[in-house]
Amino acid sequence: MTTTIPRIVIAAAHGRYDELEKALFGLNRYEVLRVRSRDELTVERLEAFGADYVFFPHWSWRIPASVFERFECVIFHMTDVPFGRGGSPLQNLVVRGIESTVLTALRCSQEMDAGPVYLKLPLSTLGTAEEVFIRASFLMLPMMIRIVDERIEPHAQSGEPTFFQRRTPEQGNLQSLKSLTDLHDFIRMLDADGYPHAFLDVGVFRLRFRRSSLSPNSVKADVVFTYLNQEDQN
Repeated sequence: MTTTIPRIVIAAAHGRYDELEKALFGLNRYEVLRVRSRDELTVERLEAFGADYVFFPHWSWRIPASVFERFECVIFHMTDVPFGRGGSPLQNLVVRGIESTVLTALRCSQEMDAGPVYLKLPLSTLGTAEEVFIRASFLMLPMMIRIVDERIEPHAQSGEPTFFQRRTPEQGNLQSLKSLTDLHDFIRMLDADGYPHAFLDVGVFRLRFRRSSLSPNSVKADVVFTYLNQEDQN
């Protein structure tokens, strides 16, 4: 009897997911293909590979219908859907004071984050955004393995959906904050590689903040000064 080796695609641009790719490849029971850009996410390439599953650990672009209608596409979302469908889930959770959530694996559908659910695992939102993303990536490996090996069929979401709006870089401005806790949370929730960090504009300078720590009477953070006109050119 011939056993077909599952063929798994990981669609993620950022290097933080390299270890996830290596871990799947190292199991020696899957064929693994990495897709790093939307130009690489084509029906032709996925068909040539013979993809059984296409996993999206963190994807910044809309997934074409031609892809998710043809292949089993699994996205990961940091809310207990149907609560918190939509953009910037981690940041929207933090600004609401939510410290515990779940990482949800769900099937991609035409309506954003509305597809049926394969699995959910608990996830803390504490720490920097980068720490949370890395923490989530460790959860993705066993979730992927279960979905593929057990051929889990997803179940429809239940309950009244709530929606998050994708946050813009301008919303990282710290000027209107009133408490040290809010200040710390704003800095940490934007403290990830590739994200526009929390900022303040002072005169001709823009101050960007990272690595925040909170104590009862103060917040300490690293700060980088740039000229505002330099920011406009970036």
